[in-house]
Amino acid sequence: MTTQEPIRCNWCTSSDLYKKYHDEEWGVPVYDDPTLFEFLILETFQAGLSWITILNKRENFRIAFDHFDYKKIAGYSEEKIEELMQNTGIIRNQLKIKAAVSNAQAFMKIQEEFGSFSDYIWKFTNGKPIINHPKTSKDVPATTPLSDEISKDLKKRGFKFVGSTVIYAHMQATGMVNDHAENCWIKTK
Repeated sequence: MTTQEPIRCNWCTSSDLYKKYHDEEWGVPVYDDPTLFEFLILETFQAGLSWITILNKRENFRIAFDHFDYKKIAGYSEEKIEELMQNTGIIRNQLKIKAAVSNAQAFMKIQEEFGSFSDYIWKFTNGKPIINHPKTSKDVPATTPLSDEISKDLKKRGFKFVGSTVIYAHMQATGMVNDHAENCWIKTK
């Protein structure tokens, strides 16, 4: 007896890793700062690349970036940056690596101002996920006026590689936005 695969959003059907990410993480609300930071780092490295590329390297990123410990990353030296540039397990883009360091510093400034990054980022949606009802993945935008607003605010606060497309992807990854297609098993459960 064969079990039938559930219907998923069509962007994630190419690999088991993609399916697992879709089924267990994408669109699930995240309110803890360490996980929000992890997705922020991963999304900034994803800029210009496919998300599956990042997912395939996620564990390498986790090890290379001290388990996404923003306090450690904020203090990375030039030597550590050079060490990361030699790490073939991650995306070796010097601008993105340096942005991870400055973004960690900016992340902690937001924590100081708002109490947590979660309080800051979720205020844009009044603390609740935005539930969209796309018929298919083709109906999901790459940016929205809200992602434009958040991107602009983060840039003003010193963040880099946080264009509107990156921020919208971050919103989806952390459940600020739920863009599962109407026929997706997650939307229908």
